[in-house]
Amino acid sequence: MILLLYNLLLLVALLVSAPWWLWQMAHTHKYREGLAERLGRVPPHLRMIQRPVLWLHAVSVGEILAASRLIAELDRAFPGYSLVISTTTRTGQDLARQRYGADRVFYCPLDLPWAIRAYLEALQPRMLILAETEFWPNLLSGCFRRGIHVAVVNARISDRSWPRYRLLRPLWRPFLSQLSRVLAQSRTDAQRLRALGCSPTRVTVSGNIKFDVRAPETAEATLQLRALGFGQRFVVAGSTLEGEEEALLDAWPRLLAADPNLVLILAPRHPERFGAVADLMHEYGYPCLRRSKWTRQAEAPHPFKPGAVFLLDSIGELASVYSLASVAFVGGSIVPEGGHNPLEPAQFGVPIVMGPYYANFRAITDTLRAQNAVRIVSASELADVLVDLLRNRSEAAAMGERAKTVFEQQAGATDRTLHALTTLLDEEGIRS
Repeated sequence: MILLLYNLLLLVALLVSAPWWLWQMAHTHKYREGLAERLGRVPPHLRMIQRPVLWLHAVSVGEILAASRLIAELDRAFPGYSLVISTTTRTGQDLARQRYGADRVFYCPLDLPWAIRAYLEALQPRMLILAETEFWPNLLSGCFRRGIHVAVVNARISDRSWPRYRLLRPLWRPFLSQLSRVLAQSRTDAQRLRALGCSPTRVTVSGNIKFDVRAPETAEATLQLRALGFGQRFVVAGSTLEGEEEALLDAWPRLLAADPNLVLILAPRHPERFGAVADLMHEYGYPCLRRSKWTRQAEAPHPFKPGAVFLLDSIGELASVYSLASVAFVGGSIVPEGGHNPLEPAQFGVPIVMGPYYANFRAITDTLRAQNAVRIVSASELADVLVDLLRNRSEAAAMGERAKTVFEQQAGATDRTLHALTTLLDEEGIRS
C-alpha cells in the first residue's frame, strides 16, 4: 500500500515537473547525458557479464572517492564476482569510469518501477551495496521481492536530513526493516537508523571508511604545480561554493602581505561553476590560470609568479593537490551547506581551516576539533586565521601532524565493512 501511494505521488510529481525537466534537457547537456540509462535502457556491456554480480551504488564524486579502497578490497576478496558501480551524477560517472573502467560503470536508474525492473532482471545481483544513505523505495522493494540482499555501508543520517527522515518514518520503516546489514559511521547514526526502522540486530557501528581513503597516486596536476611553483608555498581551498571564493579573494592581499611567496589554488566543488569562478578571478584582477588549459596547449605552462591564483578545474585531483598545501581551507562550510571532507588534507598532515557549517561531516570534524587539529572560523575571521597559520609555521606544522594522527588512528572501517559483507555472503551460502 505504501509503495503504491509512493508511486502515485511520484507519477504526479513527474507530470507536474515535466515542463521544467524538458526545458533543462533542451538547454543543459548534463540532464541529457545518460537519460536512456536512467529510464531503464541497460547498457549492452552489463548484459554481457557472465559471473555473479555485486552492485555498488555511490551517488557522486564524494561517495566514489570514499568507497575507493572498499572497491579495491571487494575486487580482491571476491574474484569470482563482477563488481559493477552506479552513480547518480555526471561528475561521479566520469570519475568512476576513469578509475574503474567504463565497462562496469553506469548511471543508476531512476526510481521508476520499469527502470528498476530492467536493471534487476539484467544484472540479477547477489547483493546491492548502498554507499551512505541512498534509499529509494522501488529499488529496495525490487531487491527484497527477488531475495537480493541489500547492505548499506558508511551509513549516516545528517543533522539536516534527520528531521525529514523522522517525519517520514512510517514510509521508511517497511523498507529499512528488511535491510540485511547497516554499517553506520557513528553511534548517533546507528541510533537514528534504528529509530527509523532498521532491525537493531542488523545495525552496527563500523566507523567512517573515509578515514581509510588515501590519494591513490600523485595526480598529474600535483606534479605540475610542484614544478611550476618550485620554492613557493600553496594555500589550497578545496570544494568551495558560491560566496567562498569571494571571501578568499578578499583575504588574498592580506595573506600575501604576511607571505609574498604564496600561490592560491581554488578548487570549486561543482564543475558547472568553473567558468563563473574564472570570471570572478578576472573581476578581482587576477590572470586566470586554469588546469584545463594544460591539456589543450602545445607548450608547457609557465612557472608561477608569487601571488598567482590558480583554478583547479578538474575532477579527482584535489585530494592529491592538498599534499602541496601549507594550509588548507575546506569549503562548503563558510556558507550554510554542511561542509566537505576535511580528511583529504588531514592525511598529508596539512593544517585545516573550516567554517562553522560542517554538519555533513560532524563526527569527523568534531574528532579533529577535540585534538586541536582544525580551526573553525566565521567568514570575518577567515583572513586572520589563515595569516596566523602562515606566519606561525611551527604551530601550523604541529596542528597538521595532529590531524594526520587522527586520520591514522581512526582507520580500519574498510576492513570492518569488508568483513561484514563477507560474513553476510558466507552466512547465506551465496558466496562463490
